[in-house]
Amino acid sequence: MTAQSSFRSIAIVVVCGAFMVTISMGIRQSFGIFQQAMITELGTGREAFGLALAIQNLLLGLPLIGLFADRFGARLVALIGGLLYGVGLVAMAFVNNVPTLYLSFGALVGASIGATAYVVVLGAVARVVPPEKRSTAFGITTAAGSFGMFAFVPLAQWLLSWMDWQTSFLILAGVAASMALLALGFPGGTRRGRALGAQPDIEDYTLTQTLQRAQRHSGYWLLNAGFFVCGFHVAFITAHLPAYLNDNGIDPLASATAFSLIGFANIIGSYLFGMLGDRYRKKYLLGLLYFVRAIVIGLFLLLPLTGASAIVFGLAIGFLWLATVPLTSGMVAQIFGSRYLATLYGIVFFSHQIGAFLGAWLGGRLYDTTGSYDVVWMIAFALGVFAALIHLPIADAPVQRAPAVSAQ
Repeated sequence: MTAQSSFRSIAIVVVCGAFMVTISMGIRQSFGIFQQAMITELGTGREAFGLALAIQNLLLGLPLIGLFADRFGARLVALIGGLLYGVGLVAMAFVNNVPTLYLSFGALVGASIGATAYVVVLGAVARVVPPEKRSTAFGITTAAGSFGMFAFVPLAQWLLSWMDWQTSFLILAGVAASMALLALGFPGGTRRGRALGAQPDIEDYTLTQTLQRAQRHSGYWLLNAGFFVCGFHVAFITAHLPAYLNDNGIDPLASATAFSLIGFANIIGSYLFGMLGDRYRKKYLLGLLYFVRAIVIGLFLLLPLTGASAIVFGLAIGFLWLATVPLTSGMVAQIFGSRYLATLYGIVFFSHQIGAFLGAWLGGRLYDTTGSYDVVWMIAFALGVFAALIHLPIADAPVQRAPAVSAQ
């Protein structure tokens, strides 16, 4: 393969992956806009909406999705995921009770997001990008997801101002289904040969051997714990920030602006931290990122809440929003190689989604029982400090070939 054709292949995968993540995550991040309209018509409380999002968050992080991508190829998994995403949003338009809310909005949409978002897309990107550029490529792809939030949150707000939420979901369903076309830009099959720039002593492991080594690696479990915290933060803020601002009398325009600016700021943050991850040790960058997150949350709680402070919070937390993704996924690839990244990062991402489940559900649960989000905000602050500390001792050197482990 010539250098020109190699660059073209890389560009196609990265661009298709970036657009897919833009649509998948952009639509997902806009769901909080629909909360109040939906619970009013369904006659339920915020806990039901939060639990539906919690189920969604849990299922989109199923490790089986990454395993399927490594086994059958990212193209097939993403293509099916894009079509099912559209079907799930169509089903949402006809929801009339809480159980169907859980099945469509929670289960079907959740699994579809998992097949069209970071685990599958970053796994495809890792197979074609050399290791020394991988963190930057991951940052570009993650930034695309943030651009989706910046673009789709105002779009959702505009749709909801002109039509009912059911029709809005039908329009979004058509956009989601278009991701099936983007999936065609991914490599077909599983490409069982060695990934570009791969290290033989890492990439020659079987899946069983790789999973066994990850199980025995303390740093892998610390990455799982840190990503749990990220999921808690992101899901709680996504699901409940609009309602929290509304409860405190913040103008809806300022609220929507703050929410969309999270995505705008993370375009910069994701790319910047991804680029820095190719130059500095990722574990220290992650520790810094979580520590600053805790500071931002703490200041948001201590300072008077106004439209201006909400917008500043959106910019600040947005800069740190998903900048964890290129660093965390990049560290998994750095330690264990890229051959089974979709599977290994899929497990870490599942931990992220367990945190997301708790963040979305607990926010609604504690609000319905206490009438306030204060306790959840304090939990979010404490978890940020915890995550900052646990990344520091991670052993981030690539694993080396050990005596043969019997494959199963």
